[in-house]
Amino acid sequence: MSMILFACVIRVRDGLPLSASTDFYHTQDFLECKRRLKTLALQLAQYPGRGSTEGQDFRIHFSSSGDVACMTICSHQCPAAMAFCFLETLWWEFTASYDTTCIGLASRPYAFLEFAPSFRMEPVTALGILSLILNIMCAALNLIRGIHLAEHSLQVAHEEIGNILAFLIPFVACIFQCYLYLFYSPARTLKVVLMLLFICLGNVYLHGLRNLWQILFHTGVAFLSSYQILTRQRQEKQSGCGV
Repeated sequence: MSMILFACVIRVRDGLPLSASTDFYHTQDFLECKRRLKTLALQLAQYPGRGSTEGQDFRIHFSSSGDVACMTICSHQCPAAMAFCFLETLWWEFTASYDTTCIGLASRPYAFLEFAPSFRMEPVTALGILSLILNIMCAALNLIRGIHLAEHSLQVAHEEIGNILAFLIPFVACIFQCYLYLFYSPARTLKVVLMLLFICLGNVYLHGLRNLWQILFHTGVAFLSSYQILTRQRQEKQSGCGV
């Protein structure tokens, strides 16, 4: 089951839906969640730039800036960081495709439906699932060590700040690698190279706090994840985007 089940782009000032992904789920709980999303879309101007709401089986996440907001319905297994990363990417792609004048003049729902992607990624493989598990493990280890180091540094020296960042930046990079494997993203190769570079440089910087085997494990997982991302291709499907 996919983690991100539905996504849409909303005009903030009046809640007008501008574009949306194809709806593949029709359970009662999911349909109820979509109704709550539509209600929330009408009230986005009252809320901060990002937020989440919990449902019985699903979560709704939203992120807005200016007059455009992106919203998604996710399964409970989807990490919030991954969902917001997806929403920010969606926001940048949409606002880069349409200027504020076109968005402001839109008078009918789903005026930019052609923006919705017309493809999915190929099914995940067993090796891909393994790379996700190992990547999440590395992300957790980086986060725990980074937070632990920050909590025990009452007067943080410049070297300690560097060590903290060397844990936290690879943590973000590991999460983003998971996102890049699960979902298509433009300029994917460039993003993969950057994430791999952040992870490798962070681990080299941590030489002394980590032994050689730990560094090899983290960089090895990063290379495996990068390979899995670059070899997982788009799967074309028939167009039929709607709500």
